[in-house]
Amino acid sequence: MSIAIALHLLSVIIWVGGMFFAYVALRPAAVEVLEPPQRLSLWVQTFRRFFTWVWAAVILLPATGYWMAFHVWHSMGNLPLYVNLMQGIGIVMILIYLHVFFAPYGRLKRAVANQDWPAGGKALSQIRMLVAVNTSLGLLIAIIASAGRYLG
Repeated sequence: MSIAIALHLLSVIIWVGGMFFAYVALRPAAVEVLEPPQRLSLWVQTFRRFFTWVWAAVILLPATGYWMAFHVWHSMGNLPLYVNLMQGIGIVMILIYLHVFFAPYGRLKRAVANQDWPAGGKALSQIRMLVAVNTSLGLLIAIIASAGRYLG
């Protein structure tokens, strides 16, 4: 159980913390100091590295979450509301990530390779919006995980 908790928590910290850092620190700094070609190239390289870790998180989070759920509650039917909320929001986050990876990130990579900066900017804007949603959902899950068992 300790291994599941540790892997689960590390996956959350890496994924949500990485999105938070990218959105509130790296993005504004990149806009301030880089021209679009350099900024878009930076994002392709940043996402290439970060998404490797996110793939690990989207595999480990459900695996360790279900491992802990079955260890503690022995059945999906016995899960308390806060665990079901985390599960549902987590699934939405994973679906958003998959969309980002396979759609706008692919368009961003192609645009940068072709030096099509307007198309790259459009793709990056879509990613930014979806990362904002996922960051908010991830922070919400952290609140639910911390306080959920004490509500109701």
